[in-house]
Amino acid sequence: MTDIVPPEVRSRMMAGIQGKNTLPEILVRKEMHRRGYRYRLHASGLPGKPDMVFPRFHAAVFIHGCFWHGHDCALFRLPATRPEFWKEKIDRNKQHDAKVTTALLTAGWRVAVIYECMVKRRREADIAAVADQLEQWLTGNAISIEIPDSLTGDASGTCDQCAL
Repeated sequence: MTDIVPPEVRSRMMAGIQGKNTLPEILVRKEMHRRGYRYRLHASGLPGKPDMVFPRFHAAVFIHGCFWHGHDCALFRLPATRPEFWKEKIDRNKQHDAKVTTALLTAGWRVAVIYECMVKRRREADIAAVADQLEQWLTGNAISIEIPDSLTGDASGTCDQCAL
């Protein structure tokens, strides 16, 4: 299947994708702030520049895009154009994620990963459920958490599998 836009347009579109302050990130941040949690954003002094850092809990939170991090959900589909390139790129992203997580854990930080399928185009109740799970992890003793944990979703962000 060929791309429906010229390569220079696709390149401009891909270059315009944000790496921080994405909609899923903002939704989680707003809910956690509403609950009284205070955090730092994109801490450049930590490996991987976590999206949210809760110094009080010594916890780093990453909110990953399902496509860029190869999450096994319906938001991720390997592009038909140049699939080898995309597979390599996403595999490198996964390797980088693992390296960053290991570095943070070694430094004594706790690590949480939230995938965009859990919050993108979700209802307030669903975002609150993700925040509940994050809050429970923050105040608990677990070293790391992944939300969702090996669950799958659909492109609308309303799948039964992703519901908490």
